[in-house]
Amino acid sequence: MVTIYDIAKEANVSAMTVSRVINNAVNVSENTRRKVELVIEKLNYVPNSSARSLVSKKSKILSLMVTDISNPFFTSVARGAEDKAMQMGYQLMLCNSDENVDKESKYIDMLISTRIDGALIAPAKDSSIKSILKLSKFNIPVVLIDRHIKELECDQVLSDNETTTRKLIEHLIIQGHEKIAIINGPLDIATARERHKAYCDTLRSHGLEINNNLIQQSHFFQDSDFSDIIDQMFKLPVSEQPTAIFSTSNFIGINTVKSLRKHNIKVPEDVAVVCYDGVPNYTESEPFLTAAEQPAYNFGYIGTQLLIERIENTAPATPRKIVLPSELHIRASSLHNPID
Repeated sequence: MVTIYDIAKEANVSAMTVSRVINNAVNVSENTRRKVELVIEKLNYVPNSSARSLVSKKSKILSLMVTDISNPFFTSVARGAEDKAMQMGYQLMLCNSDENVDKESKYIDMLISTRIDGALIAPAKDSSIKSILKLSKFNIPVVLIDRHIKELECDQVLSDNETTTRKLIEHLIIQGHEKIAIINGPLDIATARERHKAYCDTLRSHGLEINNNLIQQSHFFQDSDFSDIIDQMFKLPVSEQPTAIFSTSNFIGINTVKSLRKHNIKVPEDVAVVCYDGVPNYTESEPFLTAAEQPAYNFGYIGTQLLIERIENTAPATPRKIVLPSELHIRASSLHNPID
């Protein structure tokens, strides 16, 4: 293994000079710097980042903790986070909690032992606060993305759940729907809770009844099967059956349509469907689902910017909260008017 002493001997300079070149110190002449860099390249020397971190007290490593990397939303978040991290001279470590608080806690213990500089986290649940607070004990800055935890004071990059949900529900109301169901994730997750509240508030503001039989919960995973939920809804008296369904995530939206088709219920002819978040278009066919698409890339990019500012002590003392708007895309899944 090549060391800085090998570089120094080959370049005929001191080991201290090699160290200064590696660490971009200013007190090195351009000729000496160039000579050392040529030897580094010739000998294929790779600096020992662990040793450098002991001196600088910084590892230049960030962590991104997401709840489901298979979800295209978090894939785009990761891309934005990585781009910003690389731009600022940091490396990004990806962790996937699978919405599991225990798995998340184990990852956090590993991140502490790895001596990361900061963590960008989409919490698995509200109860994630216990393990996230461990990071604070080790003076590791945290930025929350997508989901927040009420008791945790830190920088946040969140979606405008209230406004976006209201727009989706009002779109259905304009189409003539009055019996609107919701299929949601667990209410111990901030995004699910806020979308549930906005759904109820919007129905009330338009004088529409809130029917608890049309309020259903599942989870946000790709392999969700809502056959039982759909079966339950459409065994209600005809006067109570939904004519539209609000799905609170992209995977819930896709699986809602699949489950409806299993029951020979046509979308949008029999039931309209809208969903929160963009739906991946893996084919070149026309996109089908009406969706409120979040700027996923920006969650990662902006979140990483805030995190690095915390690490480098350039952020204001007061925690910052950035709320990103979504863009509503009206498509075929919600354009049938049941009154016609």
